[in-house]
Amino acid sequence: MQDTTADQTDRPLWPALRRGFSRKCPNCGSGPILKSYLKLRETCPVCREDLSHARADDGPAYLTILIVGHLMAPLLHISFVQFRPEPLVLFTIFAIGTITLSLYLLPRLKGAIVAFQWARLMHGFSDSH
Repeated sequence: MQDTTADQTDRPLWPALRRGFSRKCPNCGSGPILKSYLKLRETCPVCREDLSHARADDGPAYLTILIVGHLMAPLLHISFVQFRPEPLVLFTIFAIGTITLSLYLLPRLKGAIVAFQWARLMHGFSDSH
């Protein structure tokens, strides 16, 4: 009995990740991968790639928290030590920055995770349909 999964090769990862991060289909790079802020499309409207296999779950949220936390915590410390702003000013600036960065990254990281799964043939993404 021959293993058919060993015959399948992975798709190019970095182009797929760039396309996914830009919220485009990892296959064609043209069609939008999301139909609303975080709702994944069933299929690509351009190339008809089946995207229903994707399982992003909590991954985008964890990555967003990781990235935003690692950027904002050092910036908060540096700005407090260097400039000593009023606490309310510091809170306001960093609250707005944190929310803005989180809202920017969340759909892009979801697209990147779906593109990673597509490139690595995970969760039903395979060449044989």
